[in-house]
Amino acid sequence: MTDTNRSIRRALVSVYDKTGIEGLADAFVKAGTEVVSTGSTAKRLAELGVTVTEVEQVTGFPESLGGRVKTLDPHIHAGILADMTNPAQEQELQSLGIKPFDLVVVNLYPFADTVRSGASPADIIEKIDIGGPSMIRGAAKNSASVAVVTDPAEYGLAAQRVADGTGFSLEERHWLAAKAFETTAAYDATIAEWTHNHWTKPSSLDKSSSNTGEAQTVENIQQQANQKADSNASFPAHMTRTWDYVHQLRYGENPHQQASLYVDALDQTGFAHAEQLGGKPMSYNNYVDADAAWRAIWDFAPQIAVAVCKHNNPCGLAIGKTVAEAHLKAHACDPMSAYGGVIAANTTVTLEMAQNVRPIFTEVIVAPDYEPEALELLKAHKKNLRILKVKQRPHTDIQFRQIDGGILVQSIDKIDAPGDHVETWNLVSGEAADAQTLKDLAFAWRAIRCVKSNAVLLAHDEATVGIGMGQVNRVDSCHLAVERANTLADGANRSSGSVAASDAFFPFADGAEALIDAGVKAIVQPGGSIRDKEVIEAAQKRGITMYLTGTRHFFH
Repeated sequence: MTDTNRSIRRALVSVYDKTGIEGLADAFVKAGTEVVSTGSTAKRLAELGVTVTEVEQVTGFPESLGGRVKTLDPHIHAGILADMTNPAQEQELQSLGIKPFDLVVVNLYPFADTVRSGASPADIIEKIDIGGPSMIRGAAKNSASVAVVTDPAEYGLAAQRVADGTGFSLEERHWLAAKAFETTAAYDATIAEWTHNHWTKPSSLDKSSSNTGEAQTVENIQQQANQKADSNASFPAHMTRTWDYVHQLRYGENPHQQASLYVDALDQTGFAHAEQLGGKPMSYNNYVDADAAWRAIWDFAPQIAVAVCKHNNPCGLAIGKTVAEAHLKAHACDPMSAYGGVIAANTTVTLEMAQNVRPIFTEVIVAPDYEPEALELLKAHKKNLRILKVKQRPHTDIQFRQIDGGILVQSIDKIDAPGDHVETWNLVSGEAADAQTLKDLAFAWRAIRCVKSNAVLLAHDEATVGIGMGQVNRVDSCHLAVERANTLADGANRSSGSVAASDAFFPFADGAEALIDAGVKAIVQPGGSIRDKEVIEAAQKRGITMYLTGTRHFFH
């Protein structure tokens, strides 16, 4: 035993999750530890042979308000918070007739599980633990004297230290306290997320800062900024979110990087919760690419769509009458890049589609479901293929990106802006598109959303035929889209007669001219450049149909 070890003579135990508590009970009995406990925990410990002192015997006050008040009493919290390394506090505790605790074992009501179960708001509120976090935080604050255990996985460790009489060293108590604070922080963040989404600010609390007459001090400006953030349902003054650890991945984006998967505590249907039906474990890059493909195909729902993605960019996107047809059209856009790619479908994968996928080396396939014969074929003939089944279409509204020292937060880019609707487009050149051309333009505009900027995309028959992505200037993206359209399909001139979409305006006419020279018959783009007139005149000179949307879809 070191100078900082404190043996465990008195313990407070109040746990919802009683998994593995038998070992701890056995240690208490053998060591003769005085145990104070509550409700069902006290009953279970007594069944295991532990001599238990009920909390109400210590507090002199019965459990009340349907269990809402049990441990919220000075006789409990003074015993937890008394710093026994401080002689004055030790003496004061003795004068109050209160015994100190050496160990606090507490875990919390299952708030997130209750939310995920679909329980009523009233039942969810009852699972907001008050006494538990108070005891945990008190014990963690007082780690100079008290060891706190919140994780059932550590019951065995606590039992060992109780049984052998060593207790925990100061360094160990500090580590346990840090874990305890993580527990309560995550718990409160989960509650904050749920209440933020369900208890929105009423209009009666909106206040105008323009009529206060206050001088614009730094404090006032900050206060107004906080009020503005607080009034926006998406961007609160404090971004409190939590994710739960699932497992470690083999490595990150590159082999020298570490990586793990975490999931939203309140979500059980998102892509991160995908059910893997076959194949090797998912890698970091698999998750990134498959998530991008999964999101891309739902931009076209309820139409049947398939995406083939590689390095977070589409190699091909298509709509089809059947999922097999959509896959063939998407794959045909860039068969070379599809090698080692990810396939996503927004409907059930059929046997016909699985047969077409079979000869193609594919890392991941993701869909809402699979025909039994299709799943059997994929599992039998593609043993390494990661087969994912996802219950629900993408439903995340907020996007996070970490920067050094902070995070950027924005609403997810969706096809829901006014300019995303064909009827709002402004025809600025050429004749109005016929029905089929307009369908292709609408498809191209939806598809451009998921292509990395600068993005230019060529489409025909509601399928991509050439994609220029990630270039540092738009004219290069135009040339790349044309080149890929005309070199990846056995020399076919696929740019001729196609339509084009650009995710942002053409800063000069040269990009549009490159598309027109390649035989593109219609272009859709946001407009908004100071040189719009030059770009539009270039299209007019060649009699090319051009629509402006007024909406941009950058994807960095």
